[in-house]
Amino acid sequence: MNAPQRVGMPAVAVPASAKPGTARAGNNYLIGLLCCLVATVIWGGMFPVMTDALRHTDPFTFTSLRYLIAGVPFLGIFLHKEGFAALRIRGRQAALAWLVGSIGFAGFGFLVFWGQQKAGREGALIASIMMATQPMLGLVVSAIAKRVLPPKYSIFFVLLSFFGVILVITKGNLSNLINAPQSYAANILFILGALSWVIYTFSAQYFTEWSPFKYTAITTWLGLTTVVSVNLVLYLTHEVPLPTAPELVAIVPHLLYMGLVAGFVGVLCWNVGNKILTPLNGVLFMDVVPLTTFIVSSISGVIPEHSQIFGACVTGAALVMNNLYLRARTRKSIRA
Repeated sequence: MNAPQRVGMPAVAVPASAKPGTARAGNNYLIGLLCCLVATVIWGGMFPVMTDALRHTDPFTFTSLRYLIAGVPFLGIFLHKEGFAALRIRGRQAALAWLVGSIGFAGFGFLVFWGQQKAGREGALIASIMMATQPMLGLVVSAIAKRVLPPKYSIFFVLLSFFGVILVITKGNLSNLINAPQSYAANILFILGALSWVIYTFSAQYFTEWSPFKYTAITTWLGLTTVVSVNLVLYLTHEVPLPTAPELVAIVPHLLYMGLVAGFVGVLCWNVGNKILTPLNGVLFMDVVPLTTFIVSSISGVIPEHSQIFGACVTGAALVMNNLYLRARTRKSIRA
C-alpha cells in the first residue's frame, strides 16, 4: 500500500530566542527542528512495537521496566555534564518535578499502552492519531488555565482535528460511535495519556534554569517512584500477575527499543528540541507520529483503511492551518 500522501513538515513559528540573526542562533534552531523530528519519528515506531510486546506482558510492568532502562543513561549523561552538585534541588521544586514526572511518565505510559491493549490489533493506529491531537489539547489546556477562550478559528480547527480522529477510530463509519461503545474506554485512556504528555511538555517552562538533561533525568527518576509504586500495588492486590521468566525474555527486544531508543533517545531529543523551539512549537511535530506508525504498521501487515488515512490527514491539516492562522494573527497584532 502506498504511504499517506501528506508528508509536509509542520509549520513552526520561529521563537524569538532562536531567530537566525546569527549563525549560532540559526544552528540552534536547526538542532531544535532535528531533535523534535527524530523524537517523533522514533515514537511513531513504538506503537507497533508495543502491539507485539503486549501479547507477552501487561502495560504496567512494561512501563516500569522501560523507564528503569531509560533512566540509567538519563542520569549518567546528566551527571557527566553537570556533576553531582546539580542533584540538589529545593523542596518545592522537587515536589513539582515529582508531580510533573509522575504525570508524564506514569500518566502517559500506563494510560496510552493500557488503552492500546484494550483497543486490540488496531490500537497502534488509533493511539498514534490520538498523539497528533496534543497541539490542540495544549491549546485547550492553555485556554482553561488562562480562563480565556481561544480565537474562534482555533476552536474550529480543534473541532476539525477531533473529527479526523473520529474518522480513524470509526473507520469512516460514524455510526460505530453508537454501535461500538466498547471502544470508549480505550479512546478515553488515549486522550488522558496524550493530555498527560502535553502537561509534561509544557511544564518545562517552570524549570527554565534547568538544562534539558537535568529536566529529563530528574523528572524521570522522580516519576519512576510513582510508576514502580503503582506497579507494586497492582502486584500485591493481584490486579496484575507477576511476569514469568519466559515472558521477560520474550520482551527483551521490545524493551531495548522502548527503553533505549524511544525512551532514552526519543525523550532526550524531545526535551532538547522543546528547550530550543519552545513547547508551543515543539508539539507541532506530533503530527509526524501517525505518519510513521501508519508506514510501520503497513509493513507489519496492519493496513490502514482509506478512511483512516483521510482522517489522519484531516487531523494534520487542522494542526498546520491552526498554526498558520495563529502566526498570521500574531503578526497582525504586532503591526497594529
